[in-house]
Amino acid sequence: MSQNTNYMSRRQLKRGAAGWVLLAGLGISYVISGDFAGWNFGLAQAGWGGFVIATVAMASMYFCLVLCLAEMSSAIPTAGGGYSFARQAMGPTGGFITGLSILIEYALAPAAIVIFIGSAINALIGIDGPLVYALFYFTFIAIHLKGVGEALKVMLVISSLALVAIFLTSVTLASHFEWHNLFDISETSDPLLPFGWHGVWAALPFAMWLFLAVEGVPLAAEEAKDPTKDVPRGIIAAMSVLLMTALLVIFLLAGAAGSDLIGKSTVPLVDALNITGHHTTATLVNLLGLSGLIASFFSIIYGYSRLVFALSRAGYLPKSLSVTNRNKTPGRALIVPGVMGFLASLSGQGDLMLAMAVVGATISYALMSLSHIILRLRLPKLHRPYKTPGGIMTSTLCLTLSLLALTGVYAFDPTAFWLTTGLYIIGIGYYGLYSRHHLVSESAEEEFALINEHEETLAKSH
Repeated sequence: MSQNTNYMSRRQLKRGAAGWVLLAGLGISYVISGDFAGWNFGLAQAGWGGFVIATVAMASMYFCLVLCLAEMSSAIPTAGGGYSFARQAMGPTGGFITGLSILIEYALAPAAIVIFIGSAINALIGIDGPLVYALFYFTFIAIHLKGVGEALKVMLVISSLALVAIFLTSVTLASHFEWHNLFDISETSDPLLPFGWHGVWAALPFAMWLFLAVEGVPLAAEEAKDPTKDVPRGIIAAMSVLLMTALLVIFLLAGAAGSDLIGKSTVPLVDALNITGHHTTATLVNLLGLSGLIASFFSIIYGYSRLVFALSRAGYLPKSLSVTNRNKTPGRALIVPGVMGFLASLSGQGDLMLAMAVVGATISYALMSLSHIILRLRLPKLHRPYKTPGGIMTSTLCLTLSLLALTGVYAFDPTAFWLTTGLYIIGIGYYGLYSRHHLVSESAEEEFALINEHEETLAKSH
């Protein structure tokens, strides 16, 4: 057995474990907690009209991004997702910075979400803190260690419960909808934009919470049944569902309970139901709403593990992190970031970590959009089973909007921006001083050839 074959044989994911339905469920799971809390604070920043403008801008950014990722994942179906696309387009350094950006997003988001889960558990049974955080990390990492098929099925069930909560709330509130409730934030004489365009700018990060992390679907490419078809179908289907749920919560919650109340609420679905007199439904939705937080927590653990696996396998991170267990799951890539995330959760500053995650996300969106443009221009003959409608016009719009969103994060929380800059300095320093000298392959083409060679060897052996 050659050295390369031996190296890859210890770093093998389970092929064919997920079709497009499970991938769509994964995409929904990544995001669904954003419908239950967080987005609504944008109403207090911009008013309902201003927040709708911010949401349309961010929905456009994500939809364009999803279409670009659908093309790139069909052409380059590897577990690295955006990192792999960027390395093909911009070389090892561009690939690392893109991978680092996604890693910052996916490593910090679970730590933030588990803090929010702790708050929800505290409201239900009066228990919160490190014990709750440790229990959730341990339980869901253990499920992931059992295998990707089992994990994705659990995620699909949990996210389905969260969707039930949203649709139940929407049906219940529909009869209470009043147009004037949308505009009850009246700081100025302009009910549509009570805080002007600055409010719209500051609301951009909150609008992102309705879609944040859907871009993680391509991280499952190496475990899909037919990645060239399943990943594009899965990510587009997930985005379509998320657009619908965003429309429901933005219109019906504010329309039934008023933008002023919803903009201040920590549990907007529950408060909207309570104020309209549906207390039993509110209790049920409160319980189901916890499933939304759990779904995002569970799925983003999956996402960071596959990204760490891909970066480690390529040599950007310590190579031991990409070794897989007998269930073909990257155990160390699940456990090590999980321990670090747990330690970060002990700070209790969920909002800060979420804002830092958004900084990493917006930078990765810009780099992935740029990768799409470069690949279209430099490799026009690359086999693309799916092609992005609009071509580079679509990716250029995504690039522009992602840079705008990045400035919005700075407007909202400069501290998060500068702390995240510190993480970039540490990560780039590690790459420059060490990992760039220890890459497994010199180029993206060599890395993909190594993966394909191993797959062909496995196919012949069977």
